[in-house]
Amino acid sequence: MAEILLFHHAGGLTPGVTAFADRLRAAGHTVHTPDLFGGRTFADVNDGVAYAQELGNEARLKIASDAAEQLPADIVYGGMSMGCGAAGQLLFDRPGAAGAFFLYGAIDPSWWDTTWPAGVPAQAHQAEDDPWREIEAEEGFLARVPGGELFVYDGVGGHLFADDDSPEYDEQAAALATERILAFLAALG
Repeated sequence: MAEILLFHHAGGLTPGVTAFADRLRAAGHTVHTPDLFGGRTFADVNDGVAYAQELGNEARLKIASDAAEQLPADIVYGGMSMGCGAAGQLLFDRPGAAGAFFLYGAIDPSWWDTTWPAGVPAQAHQAEDDPWREIEAEEGFLARVPGGELFVYDGVGGHLFADDDSPEYDEQAAALATERILAFLAALG
């Protein structure tokens, strides 16, 4: 079973993020969910983004780094939207990752002016009509992550489609994304 360091989206460590982590735990995985916002949550993504900007990238990455320091190197990094950046940063900073998955977006290694670590598998999951969708990031992910899998959920318009605490929740897409992530984790051995 995998040990996972999962970073929340701009809504914070919401019940929906915790419920997703619990689904991974129910499959036998160990999941760590550090709170990058110190207990604050936001119903509106825009408010969460504004708060994240107020905190600053450096402060959020310090919390993420501190959480990672307590864990072995061969973990799986998971990110949800804004949390994808923290997952990507640590993946590049700490050699030995077992894998990575990204919900509500994809990352492009060129953002960090680096290359993807050899032998580290990755998945990204994105709603087709997500207003926050970054096609360029998806293209960079596919071009610069060897073997990277990108799943785009057709006809799904909400950003936080797998967060059952969000009004954007799509039960069918969430179930499929979870199934794919669980299969990905199982394949890691």
